[in-house]
Parts: sequence; structure tokens; C-alpha cells
Amino acid sequence: MNKDNCFQLGYIAKVHGLQGEVVAILDVDYPEYYEDIAHVFVEKDNRLVPYFIEHFVAQPNGRFLAKFEGFEDKNAADTLVGTALYLPLKDLPALDDDQYYYHELVGFEVEDASKGVLGSVKVIYDLQTQYLIGMDYQGKEILVPIQDDIILKVDKAAKKVFCQLPDGLLEIYLED
Repeated sequence: MNKDNCFQLGYIAKVHGLQGEVVAILDVDYPEYYEDIAHVFVEKDNRLVPYFIEHFVAQPNGRFLAKFEGFEDKNAADTLVGTALYLPLKDLPALDDDQYYYHELVGFEVEDASKGVLGSVKVIYDLQTQYLIGMDYQGKEILVPIQDDIILKVDKAAKKVFCQLPDGLLEIYLED
């Protein structure tokens, strides 16, 4: 399993108690969808390694109390703190036609309401504060924030992202 075939489900925030339990924070819209998962992948030495779950109990605010097989005490659980949790893309829940996952936008054509077709989505950047579309425009990488007032509509069937770029955004990138 590699990261290109996976999505980041969340991460291990801290140890809980002395019996090897940890608090996992899920960075997803519907954490309850994942209450019955049996395993996750954890990145170790630049590889995704499967970890089997003994229990995964929902807590408030997208948190889960988790216990992994083979982690029987606080010291063992400490090694997990800060690690990211991954699942295969195929495990994402199905969405309505008007909804999309950001990774699905790669390869879509970007069309601005006033400037027309600009290029295609090359990459999605996941920053801590926001997500950005990375696209090539006139030989330069342009970063477009994924925000409701900028991304007006996504047509999955046509593979198009319709947007209204803020005034001056393209020009900032084209300056020498």
C-alpha cells in the first residue's frame, strides 16, 4: 500500500491511560462512518504498515479512543503519538453527485468565469489552514484556494472546476 492509493483519515494525538490506548483525531466530515474499521495504515520509515484495531470507540468532536494489537502499555503507545492514519481510497464513503473529494479534482479543467479556461488541476495541496489547487498557467504554477466564494461549481461528469478568481490572483504569479 502506498500513499497515492490512500487518504489521511486522521492522526494519533496522545496516549490515554496506561493500557496502550491512544486518542485518534479523525479529519473527515463523517467520523461515525469509520466506527467499525478493523485496521488502518500507519506511516513507518516512508512505508504504510497495517495496524489492526482491538477497539475504536467514538468520543465527542471526531475523536476516537483506539487500542491497537500489540500495544499493551503506555510506553508502546507513546511511539504512535503524532503518526498519521491512512485508509485506501476505496474505503471513502460514496458521495452525492454534487459532492466531491479534493483528490478527485486532479486532472479536471479549471475554467474562470471571466477569463475562460485556464488549465488543469495538477495537484491538491493540503495546508493546515486550507486546501489549494495547484495548476499550470502560462508555464507557472498558480495556487487557487478551495473556498466556496472562489470555487463556484464542480462538474464531475465534464471533469471541470468552475471558479471566480479574485482580482489580481493570476497577475501575482505572472510578475517577474
